[in-house]
Order: sequence, then structure tokens, then C-alpha cells
Amino acid sequence: MTSSLASQMLGETDAETSVLTRKPRQLLLAFFGEYVCDRYFEPLRASVLIGALESAGVAASAVRTNLDRMVHSGMLERRRLGREIGFELTSHGSEVLREASGRVNGPTPFEPQGEGWTVVTFSVPEHMRTLRHRLRAALTWSGFAVLRDGLWIAPGAVDLASALDAIIPDLPPGSVNAFAASELDGFPMAEAVRTAWDVERIRDAHHEFIAHWEREDSASDLPPLTTRTVLVADWLALLRIDPRLPRQYMGEDWPADRSYELFTRRHREFAFPAVRDFAALVG
Repeated sequence: MTSSLASQMLGETDAETSVLTRKPRQLLLAFFGEYVCDRYFEPLRASVLIGALESAGVAASAVRTNLDRMVHSGMLERRRLGREIGFELTSHGSEVLREASGRVNGPTPFEPQGEGWTVVTFSVPEHMRTLRHRLRAALTWSGFAVLRDGLWIAPGAVDLASALDAIIPDLPPGSVNAFAASELDGFPMAEAVRTAWDVERIRDAHHEFIAHWEREDSASDLPPLTTRTVLVADWLALLRIDPRLPRQYMGEDWPADRSYELFTRRHREFAFPAVRDFAALVG
């Protein structure tokens, strides 16, 4: 996921710990990723989006506000559709969602990408606070956490150029430094992992996702279109919280495989009725 979408995902509350705190922005991103990107090529009426999210408890005013924000961020464009306003993905928005789908639908969303660790330090001036927030958001999505002041670390070989592609042009020269690292004999990483990441918080997030979505009635009061949108939004939130740490640091009975199996099964279960609902709405 590029830094553009990371900023939209993470800009809500950096301290958010629940995967079931469903923000309008996350639900809209999930909706466009599931039903629109590379699938539907006409502008979507605002009433369709409002109807889909109102079923999930989002007020129409909140939907409109977040659509406006997505237009401002370059994800969407407005189109006049008679008396209504329609919204369609920009080429940038489509590109961002395609990249995001790689992890959302990937076979190993909780495994580190490559060996070792990636280390980042950065210095962004105080007057560029918004840029600093965008940078922190992109690093957090990519699995980084603060080991100590000014030192961020992530498992595996992170493609930092891709993770920061939308931010790099705005950064002052030399403001970010990055290194590949590996564990040294006599200096085990277990303590560093526990310092940088709240492993029990990550475990609890998996258990929360599992406890909700393994119930057969978890979304029985919602239309399939909305149910699948909510499922993907919850999955995105879980992916945000889990940084893909190596299993040897995560303790026994790590629940990530259960989360993946459950998401895959329920995502497939809701697929046909959700697409049928979407076709009826836009038809």
C-alpha cells in the first residue's frame, strides 16, 4: 500500500487498537477496492455509497464529508450525473488500491518479506508537521515501529522506495536514512521486538477479529454488499496492526493463521451475493 492510502488509513487515530472501530474512510476504501477498482468503470452515484454505508451505521453526512476528502487527496473525481453527483476513481486512486490488494488478498499477509530487518531514521522539521505525520503513517503501515527515539525498525526487507513513493518528492534532501540489518550473535532480537511492538496487543487484535467473524450471525442484519465491505475494512485494520513479525518472537498458538483462514472463507462466502447486490444498485 502506498503512502497515499496509508495516510488515509492511519490518519484517523494512530493509537487505535480495535479492528472493529470502523471509520467511514476505511469503509469507503474497502468498498472501492472490492467493487469498483478494475471492475466498474462508471461514476458511482453518491446515493449508492450512502446506502451501502448507512447499513453499517455511517451517517450520510459522514459519507459525503469523507468523499470530499478523498476527492481532495486525489483518490476520487466528481462527475455530474443529472441531478446527482457521482464519484469515480482517479488513475492514482486505482493504482493505490491495486497495490493495497496485494496484501489484502495475498497468501501470506502476516509473514515478513525477506530476511533480517530494515532500519530507518529520519528528521523532518517542526514546521513540516503534516509531512512528518504522512511519513510516520507510511512507515507504520509498512510494519515499522519505534525502537528508541528516532530509530524505526521493521521485520524483513521492506521496499522503502515503494512505501514512501508519494512522500519522497516532498521530503528535504537527506531527511531519511535507511539500512538493512541482521541479528548478531550475543545480541538476540527478542527483547528488541518486545520493546518496539506490543505483541499482546497484536494478539488481542487477531482474537477480536476471529471472535467477531467466526460467528455465523456476525453480519446477519446487514445486506451482503455491506457485510463484505465491513469484513474487508476490519481486515485492513488488522493488517495495519500486525507488522508481520517473525513467528519465533510471537509465542505459542499465534492466531494469525486462524485469522487468514477465517477472512478467506468468509470473503469467499459473501462474494456472490455481494456482487449481485452491487449490480442491482448500479443497474
